[in-house]
Amino acid sequence: MSTHPDAANRKNLPGLPRRRRQVLGAVLMLAFALLAACPVAAREPTMAQAYAAYARKDFEEAGRLLMPLAAQGIADAQALLGFLYEYGKGVPQNFVLAGEWYGCAAEQGQATAQYFLGLLYDKGRGVPRDVVLSQKWLILAAARATRAERDTYTRMRDAVATKMSTAQRARAQDLAAGWVPGPPLPHPLP
Repeated sequence: MSTHPDAANRKNLPGLPRRRRQVLGAVLMLAFALLAACPVAAREPTMAQAYAAYARKDFEEAGRLLMPLAAQGIADAQALLGFLYEYGKGVPQNFVLAGEWYGCAAEQGQATAQYFLGLLYDKGRGVPRDVVLSQKWLILAAARATRAERDTYTRMRDAVATKMSTAQRARAQDLAAGWVPGPPLPHPLP
């Protein structure tokens, strides 16, 4: 019987690929388990991340985080993105896009978006100047406002009402009374 110096190693070579497969399989299983354990929020932007970026005044990051959320129809994201476009914070100032994003959120009942959309209609910024539509959105915003916002929203609603005829005020009231919130409206991204 001849004993070659590699005889012992040759005997183990067939088991080596199987061992590599076992190690690779274990590594892959661990990787998939870690990936599954990570919350989706770690992979997709969240409103909390967008609000945090906004609070840090990192408006570009806030806009980047808000864009996919707003496109999915999330009203709070749409309202904040509309605000960024209206004031040119982190995105180019664009009143038309501001009005579109506010409109998507306002139709879902987001009070802040209703308020800012009402102001855009009052001034004709990005939307046609229309005091009736302005008043409609301001009526709805005041009705849905938080306690902290209610006074401001009500004062603006009342200020716009002073520019209107009795018939215009009645029409705005009818539009507001007949309005019902709609489903999420995704905005087609440019």
